[in-house]
Amino acid sequence: MSKEQSTAIAAGCLALFGIYVVYGGSQLAYVDEVGPGPGFFPIWIGVGLVLFGAYQMLSSQAAMRRIRGGFTIWSGSGRALGGWVGFALAIALFRWIGFTVSLVLLTMFLLVALERRSLPQALVVGAILAAIFHLLFVIALGVALPAGPWGF
Repeated sequence: MSKEQSTAIAAGCLALFGIYVVYGGSQLAYVDEVGPGPGFFPIWIGVGLVLFGAYQMLSSQAAMRRIRGGFTIWSGSGRALGGWVGFALAIALFRWIGFTVSLVLLTMFLLVALERRSLPQALVVGAILAAIFHLLFVIALGVALPAGPWGF
């Protein structure tokens, strides 16, 4: 599989995920009494994912037409797949361990396993991101993030 084929497949997955996000957002109210409803942002984020995925698929198809007889490139596939698996696990786990802990663990995984950073550095970055999310959503916007058994 060539790099362009891998890019086209990844872009197709992104576009399909965007369609799923649009579908999920369409099940929520688009407009509320005071402004945008809970479905407003998911719908537009999903539309953006579909558009970016489609653009990337078209550009990789054009590159495949220019380059004939490509060679197999698997040298970054494991790290990319690891990133996707990390995101999927974080999404699956946040209902049981809470959003904050899931975000910290995801950040640590991405930095240690994929970026090859030190564990203390990854822990500090994860804690800072969790604090920013808490300040932004819980304190500033008054939106409760899913809490785990520890209350956060």
